[in-house]
Amino acid sequence: MGYFRDMEWLSVDQVAEELGLHVRTVRGYVRDGKLKAVRIGKQYRIARADLEAVTGAPPIRRSRHVEVATTVRVDAISRTDMDRVATMLTASVAPGTEDRVRIQLSYDEERASLTVMLLGGLITTAELLRLIDAVTDQGGQPR
Repeated sequence: MGYFRDMEWLSVDQVAEELGLHVRTVRGYVRDGKLKAVRIGKQYRIARADLEAVTGAPPIRRSRHVEVATTVRVDAISRTDMDRVATMLTASVAPGTEDRVRIQLSYDEERASLTVMLLGGLITTAELLRLIDAVTDQGGQPR
């Protein structure tokens, strides 16, 4: 009996709200066997693990989460300086942190142009933008 007691159980209403579906739709999934549920009296209960197995993802976050997406283009940058920027950016992002930032770099050799795309938390993104500025700007002098 301990197995059932240790699990998080959700009502059909709770599942419908989390998934953004109508209650009847969730009940239909249960009746069709698409969503595993236990019937207790006249009500169904769905284990959190079974819900996640069907959706393939943890529940939608209900707390506020803010991300910023930004693109930076640096013209007239050598391949060596581009490699330095790339190394510093990737080394500065700590994996597994809550405020992680995804980084994508693109370098056009012919135009000597670097494009940096950042998507992530405000604070870490701002720090990375300051790092890009510091690495590509020698006291305001063009490189």
